[in-house]
Amino acid sequence: NNSCQYSINYPDDSYSNGDLAFDTITLATTTSPTISVLEIVIGCGHNNGGPSKERNSGVIGLGGGELSLISQIGSPIAGKFSYCLLPTSEKNESSKLNFGSNAIVSGDGVVSTPLIKLSSPTFYFLNLEAISVGNKRINYTDVSFGKPGEGNIIIDLGTTLILFPSGIYWELESAVATQIAEGLSLFYDAKTEFVIPNITMHFTGADVKLQRLNTFFMVLDTVTCFAFGSCRQHSVYGNLAQINFLIGYDIEKKTVSFKPTDCSKN
Repeated sequence: NNSCQYSINYPDDSYSNGDLAFDTITLATTTSPTISVLEIVIGCGHNNGGPSKERNSGVIGLGGGELSLISQIGSPIAGKFSYCLLPTSEKNESSKLNFGSNAIVSGDGVVSTPLIKLSSPTFYFLNLEAISVGNKRINYTDVSFGKPGEGNIIIDLGTTLILFPSGIYWELESAVATQIAEGLSLFYDAKTEFVIPNITMHFTGADVKLQRLNTFFMVLDTVTCFAFGSCRQHSVYGNLAQINFLIGYDIEKKTVSFKPTDCSKN
């Protein structure tokens, strides 16, 4: 019927099938009323599914692949974009996504780490050197992606938890549970006050101190759960760890910057 079909699968076993289309995307700017980007490839999905039970209106690809929105917009944004994810409790508000010069992250508290591109053009890799739980430092030794120091964890918005290889995960869980002193099962009564130890991610050149909402999340009205998990394949820095941080990517300079931010006021 003179239509072009597409089919795409994602690492979490979600999928989308439908019609391929082209459209114009119009963005507000800080220097002129709008900028229009022509002939953006868009998939109109008619058959979609996956592990998430939530109803979503769509997916914006921010990766490094040639079909991502970042790659398709191209030179007008000079490889720069940033976002500030709201806490999940802010159900009636929207997180913000900025492009170009408006996406530069600066000011007090900003830390930056190298952005590493490996064999897969889609994924953004960072180099994680260690995780601290209070005063206990756990060296991060996963080299499944290549040589030490050349990118060992993916930063990804489409994954919820922070995922580590099982050996590192169990060492982390034990350290957290010991300091909480509530046993080794990291599911807790949300009505019970318990002190969560400080957890810091030591990326190359950037120490990112996580807050309570980054390390524990509500799974039921009365149950809170540890926001880390074990994985068999790739280590991933998921979206819970990114809440209330202004995070900026500069593809040209190959950096990712983090700034602790109240995203409801950003």
